[in-house]
Amino acid sequence: MNGALVGRVAEAGAKLAAMRRWLGDSGAGAIRLRGIDWFAWATAGGSSAVLHTAEVGVAEVLVTATEACIMTDEIEAARLRDEEVPAGFTFHVTPWADPEWREQFVLGAASGLTVLSDRPLGAEQSLPAAARVARMVLAEGEQERYRALGAEAAAAMSETLRAARPDWTEFELAGAGARALWQRGIHPALVLAAGARRLPLYRHAVPSADPIGLRAMLVFCARRHGLYANLTRFVSFGPPPQQQSELMTVEATGLAACVPGNSLSAVYHALEQAYRHAGVPDAILEHHQGGITGYLARELVATAATALELRAGMAVAFNPSFAGIKLEDTFLLGEHGLDNLTFDPDWPALNVQGRLRPLWLEAAW
Repeated sequence: MNGALVGRVAEAGAKLAAMRRWLGDSGAGAIRLRGIDWFAWATAGGSSAVLHTAEVGVAEVLVTATEACIMTDEIEAARLRDEEVPAGFTFHVTPWADPEWREQFVLGAASGLTVLSDRPLGAEQSLPAAARVARMVLAEGEQERYRALGAEAAAAMSETLRAARPDWTEFELAGAGARALWQRGIHPALVLAAGARRLPLYRHAVPSADPIGLRAMLVFCARRHGLYANLTRFVSFGPPPQQQSELMTVEATGLAACVPGNSLSAVYHALEQAYRHAGVPDAILEHHQGGITGYLARELVATAATALELRAGMAVAFNPSFAGIKLEDTFLLGEHGLDNLTFDPDWPALNVQGRLRPLWLEAAW
């Protein structure tokens, strides 16, 4: 086993113990995890992704009262064993051309009892609600991996925008961003880029062949070890927009409400009030505001009805916006406040209510 896997053994063991408690509480016979997100969680940062646009990977996790098994095929087994899965799991390897063998194995392992799954099929049932909440509260090892990811994703963002030029197309900007992430071993799960023409038109600006012109936005959902670092930055080859400080005030109101014990809906309502105070009450309807992040870019989006209680150890990424301008970073929620995981100390910033927030990079050309 490589050295990187050794440090994840204890964390994976704790998660297996949690899953067996869920089995005991529900009376089910097995837990079957199909998703790339849950595979990463259960294996303390392993990846079952090959096709990065898919939700389901090339391997599954099956847990019973006595066994923890990685189910995969002959194509993937050796690499997963060598590079992705820590000790504590056995492997059930089936021919790639005969997936029915895996189904028979699951039925036998569950001993005729219910199978719980993150993505249930047939007679399978969903994981208990407590499982998803537990996944959102990150353990020490997860937090360490997240801090490293956030810092490197921010560095990739800064490197890209400092190199950008007005004659670049949005494709070129997005490509440079993806390259900077891959160079750091980070999957560019989402890269959005918008230049001066399209920036005020679309909240989710999928890159196009347009030149970026005098200003541009770059957005990352950057994944490593299953965790997502979400951040947005802007570059301007002229004066930045006047609304920058107004949006920072809106964001500050929402972040101030993000404390352990508050509900996620309380953060939404704080943002709603801040938009109203800024004179743009409909802005909250024009784009979602973000919410909990972690093993999905959006584990749970904040709405007026999301009653989830915020807890220390959760990660959040809010993205308040006006037309043509947005703020977004990934924060870890602690007992005494928010830790900005995607902060770059070399990026221009402004102190807003005691928290450094990113300004637009004003670049010469």
